[in-house]
Amino acid sequence: MASIKSVHNTHIKTDLRMIHRAVLDILGVMNQPQRDTMMIEEAGISLDRALFPLLVGIGRFGPIGVVDLADCVGRDYTTVSRQVAKLESLGLVERRAAQADQRVREAIITGKGREMTDAIDIARDRIMSSMLADWSPEDIEMLARLIRRLADSAITLSRAG
Repeated sequence: MASIKSVHNTHIKTDLRMIHRAVLDILGVMNQPQRDTMMIEEAGISLDRALFPLLVGIGRFGPIGVVDLADCVGRDYTTVSRQVAKLESLGLVERRAAQADQRVREAIITGKGREMTDAIDIARDRIMSSMLADWSPEDIEMLARLIRRLADSAITLSRAG
């Protein structure tokens, strides 16, 4: 019985390493500056590439404080604060006192910013549809469900630690 468990554990370790490698590959592609440039061009918008992930992050997670946003994008909060100020000067986000703690300033997307993120979503849909063109609807549904489950587990683990 122990040998069956050992074979099972070896298979799981192999799968875990394959999952880890795939996540790193995806993150590597997603973190390439040229990917953001391509997405901006595909969306037909005019936005500094450095501001792109911040606008998307504020659109998805906002209202959000600068420290939390910096954590999301893996940048220093002082840099993110300056970049959010730039987004605000462009009319794409607003900064306001947080409802939970008036000392904290949080960013929230404006209507103009939402129009831009909507264009980005449409562009992302086109790109993803192209990537998954030869996948079955069932495989796409399974991928969406399992990747969401993986992301939820990662979020839960990061909050516990």
